[in-house]
Amino acid sequence: MDYAKLTQKARLRSRVIKGITYTLLTVWGIFVLFPFYWMLLTSLKSQGAYYSETVPAFITLNPTLENFKTAFTGVNLGRYFLNTAIFTLVTTAIMLVVTVLAAFGFSRLQFRGKNLVFTLFLALMMIPSELVVITNFVTVTNLDLRNTFTGLILPSVTSVFYIYLLKENFSQIPDELYYAAKVDGTSDFKYLWKVMVPICKPTIVTVTILKVIECWNSFVWPRLITTDPDYFLVSGGIQQIRESGFGRDNVPAMMAAVVAISAPLIVLFLIFRKKIMEGVARGGTKG
Repeated sequence: MDYAKLTQKARLRSRVIKGITYTLLTVWGIFVLFPFYWMLLTSLKSQGAYYSETVPAFITLNPTLENFKTAFTGVNLGRYFLNTAIFTLVTTAIMLVVTVLAAFGFSRLQFRGKNLVFTLFLALMMIPSELVVITNFVTVTNLDLRNTFTGLILPSVTSVFYIYLLKENFSQIPDELYYAAKVDGTSDFKYLWKVMVPICKPTIVTVTILKVIECWNSFVWPRLITTDPDYFLVSGGIQQIRESGFGRDNVPAMMAAVVAISAPLIVLFLIFRKKIMEGVARGGTKG
């Protein structure tokens, strides 16, 4: 058979496969993104226009930002944002210190029973999160730390998965660098700060971003441990808005509040999406 015809058929087959793949991905993307589009669209409709629609309109010719003003003045949304920012920044900072030091210890330091301890440590990932929540709730309640930032933050300052991810990344750094640094009289902490952290920066950035997203979206624990609205996070605040008359009587304003809460995470992901993918791939590759 003519080689040119074979090449032409292969190219045609490749184009057909690509066309089908991109079509399916486009349809899937529309299904995934449509709820976000509808949320944003509803937030830009006036209350009168929204409730006057007998058939939902997929566009609006008279967008308004009044709902965002109502969302921040109708409920204490600004306070929820501040509480969430404090919780996220403090928790992430402490978690980074704990995670980096633990990962360094498991990857570089030599001590008796290290492998056994690390295996038992990883076994914690098999424990259902609901059991941990119950244990933490009882502990925090006994310590009288409910409705405090301390009670919110303490159970979230470590993560077995992040320690494992960073430990695997640290383990990829050649041992010769560590031995050479020790010969030069470099302390373990200085070696960690000057050598390992810069080399593994993509993974550390990824862990930081993922932790920020995790804290921002945290719902179950803050909902259990806080009953005082002064300590509500944005997730609990939205639940409070939905359960109150404000959320039921003014759906566009509630959607505006959801958009405002979601916007920081969307922007964060769009800015650092490449670093997230790079860090996860780097941490998951051995050797």
